[in-house]
Amino acid sequence: MPKMKTKSGAKKRFSFTATGKIKRKHAFKSHILTKKSKKRKKRLGKVSMMHNSDAKNVRHLIAK
Repeated sequence: MPKMKTKSGAKKRFSFTATGKIKRKHAFKSHILTKKSKKRKKRLGKVSMMHNSDAKNVRHLIAK
């Protein structure tokens, strides 16, 4: 049986920290920005960590 391929969509969206946590970007920052506050847009631009309950699924997608 051949090896499982990495999901290339997940590969582009997530990355790992040195301690093994998964980094992700926030959604809702691409368009319709006029009605969003400056504070909200600033927060959405920052990278955050993946929640533990979702991390297992993402690791399965990126498994090498």
